[in-house]
Amino acid sequence: MMLVLASQSAARRAMLSAAGVPHEALPAHVDEEGITAGLIAEQASPERIADALAEVKALKISRQHPGALVLGADSVVVTADGSLVNKPETRPRAEAQLRQLAGTTHRLISAAVICEAGKPVWRQGGAARLKMRTLSDAFITRYLDAEGDAVLGCVGCYRIEGLGAQLFSRIDGDQFVIRGLPLLAVLDYLRVRGMLPS
Repeated sequence: MMLVLASQSAARRAMLSAAGVPHEALPAHVDEEGITAGLIAEQASPERIADALAEVKALKISRQHPGALVLGADSVVVTADGSLVNKPETRPRAEAQLRQLAGTTHRLISAAVICEAGKPVWRQGGAARLKMRTLSDAFITRYLDAEGDAVLGCVGCYRIEGLGAQLFSRIDGDQFVIRGLPLLAVLDYLRVRGMLPS
């Protein structure tokens, strides 16, 4: 059986590859903003939103590849006042997002869902707390110049495995979860399914 990652996320692909997990990656192309807006209107929890986004991605690819295990994953950032932060997508939004998060503690919630034959068969979530230090405008400019477009598709506007580490004064939580995937739990499930040695 093959594992398919329902994402083109470089961070998630790198985590699976580094952990020795053979996989193929296919983009799911779902309306993340629309799905999130609908769930917010229903007053869904951030955990539910991350899980729902992961499931939608996995289901879409699983229906196209019913013989594979399909892994969907997503992350959301919850600010100190309880609001959700989206992927910035543009430089001005990235600047505004970093100013919003600077000097505060936020939560990052990641979820993973595995589907088989068009049905969810496994799911797991995880959360981390990150305290972002106070950032000067000059630092924000230098940071975004250095990172370029790479962080515009990252929730929270950072890659913790890169220069994003410089944004923080304290991190409580699993580095894999922060990078967008509860990897250790995924590996456990793949061992149960016989796709990794036990």
